[in-house]
Amino acid sequence: MLLVIALLLAGGCAAVFALFANEVSKESGETVTVQYEVTGRASGATISYSIWHDGDESVSQQSGVTLPWSKQEKAKGFLKGGTLSVTLGPDGGTATCSVTVDDGAPKTATASGAFASAVCSGFF
Repeated sequence: MLLVIALLLAGGCAAVFALFANEVSKESGETVTVQYEVTGRASGATISYSIWHDGDESVSQQSGVTLPWSKQEKAKGFLKGGTLSVTLGPDGGTATCSVTVDDGAPKTATASGAFASAVCSGFF
């Protein structure tokens, strides 16, 4: 009787593991579209964004940006997260960063004032 229970538990664990492995494999092959946007009223802003693609992180930065600004990227692989940040210049202003993955709800943050920053992350 104990042997039967042990075999059933082992079989159940193997099934759960197989299901998990299948989902990880499916997720790692999926490509998503990431839309980065910074809106508001400011000039001289610094915008940094990063994205993972097939296990490698790519980081880019642009300085002296006048808003609005946008960029679209494709991400593929199990690691797909990233970050979008905007830092206002000495003249201040307002800025809202927004990141949307495919047709999902956007992640947003807002900054206001000289040298203020807004960071959008955790969008995967």
